[in-house]
Amino acid sequence: MIAAQLPSIGDPSHLRVEEIPTPEPAAGEIRVRVRAAALNRRDAFITRGLYPGIALPCTPGSDGCGVVDALGAGASGPRIGEEVVIDPMLGWGAERRIWADGSGILGMPHPGTLAQFVCVPAANVYAKPAHLDIDRAAALPLAGLTAYRALITRAHLRAGETVLIPGIGSGVQSFALLFAKAIGARTIVTSSSDEKLARARTLGADVTVNYAADPQWFKALKSAGAIDVAIDGSGGETFARILDLVRPGGRVAIYGGTGGDAKIRPFSIFWKQLDVLGSSMGSPEDFRDMLALVSEKRIEPVVGAVFPLADLVAAVERLESGANFGKIVVTVG
Repeated sequence: MIAAQLPSIGDPSHLRVEEIPTPEPAAGEIRVRVRAAALNRRDAFITRGLYPGIALPCTPGSDGCGVVDALGAGASGPRIGEEVVIDPMLGWGAERRIWADGSGILGMPHPGTLAQFVCVPAANVYAKPAHLDIDRAAALPLAGLTAYRALITRAHLRAGETVLIPGIGSGVQSFALLFAKAIGARTIVTSSSDEKLARARTLGADVTVNYAADPQWFKALKSAGAIDVAIDGSGGETFARILDLVRPGGRVAIYGGTGGDAKIRPFSIFWKQLDVLGSSMGSPEDFRDMLALVSEKRIEPVVGAVFPLADLVAAVERLESGANFGKIVVTVG
């Protein structure tokens, strides 16, 4: 089969598209013929050695949509030929609250979805939401799961509440906006790009703020009404500001730290009785509930760009540029 390979770390230019042996499903596994995959920051970080436990060579890619191609011994689930999406979280464990030691994510060290075929546990394979095409379904798994768990499982966002979504445009934050609107919440989003803010308004954002154009952006947010929930993936100064902005008794869910460490004021947390909630990826229950919400509300993932597998390096460079809104999809099959 044809697959992406990362033989060494350095930067995205180290990625190769090569012919490697087609995998055979082990007992309890399903082999999926991948039609489309999608990129995540994790893929770019791995190429640069900025991810723990890197094992090379590897086939990257955590998101995928395709058709069931073969069943390993004892495997049950979707039938051969059925269109499916893959839950990229491997070995979450029995407790929904926290992931188990030894759990992992599809795409390193376990071979990932940037390949014509991938074998995964049968429990990780789900019927594709019927209203989605292949590209949009491929965009859904990792970012959708991360956003759903942070926003709904952990922060318990409810209809009528106001949620702050800083850094709109990333895959996870785009899903956070879609999910929040789907359940009837009011949304406030920020970005340094007027173009991204305009795009967010077409998706239902109620309030938009350009933090680059307005050095006092946090004051503008304070005048936009009480903020019940905030969801952040950057950390750094943004996270510190969020703690000051959320109303007393509010909830803050954080799932990443691309902006570095945050210097925070404990006063902002204890005086306002805030709940600060760590979140990452999601359990099998989260994935099932996320798919149910997407299907019930006919949510359409935002795809900002589509590349063929042969142009994978350009696709990852596009991801790193920060210019994209939503997900970057890579066609495979």
